[in-house]
Amino acid sequence: MKKLALRRLLLLVIVLTSSSIKLEAVAGQTSSTAASDLAPTGTLRVGINFGNALLTRKDPKSGVEGGIAVDLGKELSRRLGVPMTVVPYTSAGAMADGAKTGAWDVAFLATDPDRAGEIAFTAPYVEIDSTYLVPAGSPIKTMADVDQPGVRIAVSAKSAYDLYLSRTLKQATLVRTPGVDASVAMFFRDKLDALASLKPVLVELAESHPGSRVVEGRFTSVQQAVGTPKGRDAAAAYLRAFVEDAKASGLVAQVIQKNGIRGVTVAAKAP
Repeated sequence: MKKLALRRLLLLVIVLTSSSIKLEAVAGQTSSTAASDLAPTGTLRVGINFGNALLTRKDPKSGVEGGIAVDLGKELSRRLGVPMTVVPYTSAGAMADGAKTGAWDVAFLATDPDRAGEIAFTAPYVEIDSTYLVPAGSPIKTMADVDQPGVRIAVSAKSAYDLYLSRTLKQATLVRTPGVDASVAMFFRDKLDALASLKPVLVELAESHPGSRVVEGRFTSVQQAVGTPKGRDAAAAYLRAFVEDAKASGLVAQVIQKNGIRGVTVAAKAP
């Protein structure tokens, strides 16, 4: 077993090393050039939304940070040759707003047209379906049943799926809360008609709340990407190459497996 683990570790080192070399060629620039645009202070400030339990985690006792987004941020920092510091958030909306104030250099968050004015996004590195959870005895059976007069939907404010539903729902009412945990609490406490969130999160909730049910299908697929504030052209180009290399080399798949996350799919190669 120890020999097998060592072989896997050596293979991962080889993959990361070769990927780093390929990345500079793909991006058309050296890591030092990209670092000056991505980390002008000398430290890569990475925005991480710890409200997204699929992509992040933080040990409540030790405070140690991890997860898919953190692991990819560490690899980006390693390739650039600069130290990394995490800029923590509890909601995607608050993190997206941080682009306006220059609070971070790079952020791992869902791409969305409403955010594109302030943030230069890469293509997605993973995709996650979004759907609804409904309470026991709910008459809601399909996606179409949700968008009806009088239907109240709990949702995390300014999340990617909130932005999508705000553009597409015609009759149902969105009831927003500051974060995913708050939307879950409100859904059960106030007996709302539906809870909008990422499907893997809702599946776990359904398992722990007998009678509740995940609506089949999806209303959108959230595309998780990497972003940098608009105007950093060299940084944006390097990040685009980094994400494509991370997908093609198998790095994204490896960090998904390492963190034991279900319901997250590696995104397709950018066109």
